[in-house]
Amino acid sequence: MSALLVYKALHVFFMIAWFAGIFYLPRLFVYHAMSEERACNSMLKVMERRLLYFVTPFAILTAVFGVLLIVEYGREWFKYSMWLHYKLVLVIALYIYHAYCFKLLADFKHDRNTRSDRFYRIFNELPVLVLLVIVFLAITKPSL
Repeated sequence: MSALLVYKALHVFFMIAWFAGIFYLPRLFVYHAMSEERACNSMLKVMERRLLYFVTPFAILTAVFGVLLIVEYGREWFKYSMWLHYKLVLVIALYIYHAYCFKLLADFKHDRNTRSDRFYRIFNELPVLVLLVIVFLAITKPSL
């Protein structure tokens, strides 16, 4: 088995694991923004923190194996694969989204949330749409 296939398999695996958390965390934020019960809020704080810290290594490993794939394919491939450049811009946006989740987590932790459950419902859909475009780019590799 080639290194390329191993890197690709691990990149996809860690991406799926990362996104499982990224899809669920904002849903917890929705419930937290709606809740007025102290016990429920305490439980949600624990769940949110554990989930975000659990999936963060998957985000890092997704990047590591993505970079290894680029290195394995080579400089020329990277230079002439414009679809990959668009994909990387979207991936950077996802890492910014992930980092922003830490800010939101801190707001909930310190009872400073000012956002509505509607905001978090919309926030929850953003990575789904970005992932759809990323998968489309990675599978179809359009010449842009």
